[in-house]
Amino acid sequence: MKRLLVLLVLALALSPAAFAATGKDPYAHFFNDTFGDFAEELEQAQAKGKKGVLVFFEMDECPFCHYMKKNVLNQPEVQKYYRDNFMLFSVDIEGDVEMVDFAGKTTTQKNFAEVNRVRATPVIAFFDLEGNPVHRYTGRTSGTDEFLLMGRYVADGAYRHMPFSRYKREQKK
Repeated sequence: MKRLLVLLVLALALSPAAFAATGKDPYAHFFNDTFGDFAEELEQAQAKGKKGVLVFFEMDECPFCHYMKKNVLNQPEVQKYYRDNFMLFSVDIEGDVEMVDFAGKTTTQKNFAEVNRVRATPVIAFFDLEGNPVHRYTGRTSGTDEFLLMGRYVADGAYRHMPFSRYKREQKK
């Protein structure tokens, strides 16, 4: 009986939910701090040798956004890879917070989301170092592996030659 209890405790401790719970807060360790001037952030991304900018369009009551933050964006390996390669920002699609878009135009988070045709959340949008959209993914990923694969897809420039679905198939071979 004691052995069974020990095995049960070990199984729970090693479960994926336990690993997700041990992650780091994405607002502190995934997303970069910003004053909301994305034109200036592009300059920073270029100066730091980043591959681009990721904008995570979200809203408070979105269960898929919460999944991403609690199970993917909080993982140290995800945080390190993305911080190394991209500038990372969150935008509330219902937000009235004033910001500056990539072109230097003052707008609100809500209007920025509308211009980027965000209707459902989350939308994971990658932009190149000129502020042009290069890849967009709507919904939650299946987990950290797919999210890391998406980062490599953009960072390596594969988006120029093939859709993400084909890239995923080719990586599984």
